[in-house]
Amino acid sequence: MTERTDLIREEWPEGLAEQLVAWRRHLHRHPELSFREENTSRFVEETLRGFGGGFEIDRPTPTSVVARLIGAKPGRTLALRADMDALPIQEETGLEFASGTPGVMHACGHDGHTAMLLAAARLLAARRDKLHGEIRFLFQHAEELPPGGAVELVEAGVMDGVDWVFGEHLAAQLPVGQIGIAYGDMAASPDNFTIVIKGYGGHAGFPHRAVDTIAVGAQIVANAQHIVSRYTNPLDRLVVSVTQFTAGASHNVIPDTAVLKGTVRSFGEQVRADAREQLLRIVQGITAAHGAEFEFDYVLGYAPVVNDEELTRLIEEAAVELVGRDDVVRTPPGMSGEDFSAYQQKAPGTFVNIGAGNAGKGIVYPHHHPKFAIDEDALATGVRLFVRAAEKLLEWDS
Repeated sequence: MTERTDLIREEWPEGLAEQLVAWRRHLHRHPELSFREENTSRFVEETLRGFGGGFEIDRPTPTSVVARLIGAKPGRTLALRADMDALPIQEETGLEFASGTPGVMHACGHDGHTAMLLAAARLLAARRDKLHGEIRFLFQHAEELPPGGAVELVEAGVMDGVDWVFGEHLAAQLPVGQIGIAYGDMAASPDNFTIVIKGYGGHAGFPHRAVDTIAVGAQIVANAQHIVSRYTNPLDRLVVSVTQFTAGASHNVIPDTAVLKGTVRSFGEQVRADAREQLLRIVQGITAAHGAEFEFDYVLGYAPVVNDEELTRLIEEAAVELVGRDDVVRTPPGMSGEDFSAYQQKAPGTFVNIGAGNAGKGIVYPHHHPKFAIDEDALATGVRLFVRAAEKLLEWDS
């Protein structure tokens, strides 16, 4: 552990480490879905106001909170972001502070992100007299549901005048104590599609008198796999997944309608456009060959997260100062989506992973799983990195 790490730990007010965990557990117990974070945003605002001043607090949307901390000296502006929404999942962790809302769960760590940024805000507010410039704390709603909360905050002007933006994500795939850094491509663009196949229903014993939408749909599913394996350069990153196939209600009836839903994940606008066009051609060809009709709805999701090289280098230096070289690891691009990319359209930004897995404690389940959990020791690492990044970027006086 470095000397700087010890200094940061010593500067924590008494009880803050315990409060950090308590905040996270309160939020975990009371999850709210995207665009419905009324109680969560109220809790964040009240907690910030309870720190005793120093913040200019705004509610740019009904369920988000932005707090501005203006330093005593002129300088640049850094935005720090945490998302707050939960997922429509029934929790199965058995934790004593498990979700009290049926069918809703913090299964992606956003409760931890919010708690970490609250603690960082308290620490940084206590050092306001040393601060050059401004820190903008973005407590964002609706990361999980496109069009997402980030684009709404950008449209509301929260990034106006921002020089850098930095975000963190608790990562179950990384051991607690590690920090994952990615240069350049970090998270994919997550597009979604819905295909409605319209045929001609009939008796299952007389299939020649029907247009079987299940048979047509099955061919679309099989041929969609060729988009990656046969129509895309193997060096390009692309995922095409059909995740829903809905048709029929009886064992002896050929349904007249089938619905396919799925996602396309990619990096690069050309690969993204080509995948959509190829999927459409497959649907057109197969339905035409079998006398069916179709509806094709393709929704573009978030832009890919692409980390700024120079900012990422500075954040990596801060991470090494905190946890040491061996525990700062390079992470490959992932095919999950993240609306943090909306902020990167306005200012250089970087997004990192904070290790939160621990096989020894049974914390091994992936994100969006009903048994997802985090090692709460990861929370302090995230807070420290937020604080050290602000120190490094905004140049504290010694």
